[in-house]
Amino acid sequence: MLEICNLRKSFGNLEILKGVDLKVEKGDVAAILGPSGSGKTTLLRCINFLEKADQGRMVFGQEEFNFGRISKKEVARVRRKTAFVFQNYNLFGNKTALQNVTEGLIIARKIPKTEAVEIGKRALAKVGMSDRCGFYPSQLSGGQKQRVAIARAIATEPEIIYFDEPTSALDPRLTGEVLAVMRQLADEGMTMLVVTHEMNFARTVSNKVIFMEDGIVKETGSAKCFFKNPHEETSRKFLQMTEGVSMV
Repeated sequence: MLEICNLRKSFGNLEILKGVDLKVEKGDVAAILGPSGSGKTTLLRCINFLEKADQGRMVFGQEEFNFGRISKKEVARVRRKTAFVFQNYNLFGNKTALQNVTEGLIIARKIPKTEAVEIGKRALAKVGMSDRCGFYPSQLSGGQKQRVAIARAIATEPEIIYFDEPTSALDPRLTGEVLAVMRQLADEGMTMLVVTHEMNFARTVSNKVIFMEDGIVKETGSAKCFFKNPHEETSRKFLQMTEGVSMV
């Protein structure tokens, strides 16, 4: 479904991504792991064109794109097939939960309002937020805001959803609410690429792990193999620090 080759990105003289390669198949729940500063979020933002990559190649479905020369029309075409869930929700504070979900459907996708409202209500019901349709973000908990953000993502019926540390701003109780929704999406076959520090989610829900360090992918493979027997020494040290696991 998605293949990235030799993706590079610098900010000034600082090279953040140093030739990243990765591949995601349809139905994969791929967890991107790695220490802070390894380029995980920058990678996700470049893939969805929230940051402009310096070079690299993307194959999405049957189409191929050059990151350095991609046109606005091509970006729009790719984005229609994807959705992005941010760390800090990115909800409109002056719009209700339902309006936050329907805004993009009406404005960007030109879906009639009545149809968009029905789609929005179904999406909110899917994430357990039917009773909060008329609530504004200021009236919602962090977990509820993130569930609205996920509803906004699934309402567009994307082929893949990108999650950028979706629970990083939440306390443990609210984290559980959001992870439960993501587990449900995984069970339904949604393709997801997830930057996360939630090791339990990566271990029990994802089927693939992409481990990054210092701007490159150091190791990729099944989640089961990664957590049981990582191949790289840097992966072993990372697991020892994050999980207190003794690797022998």
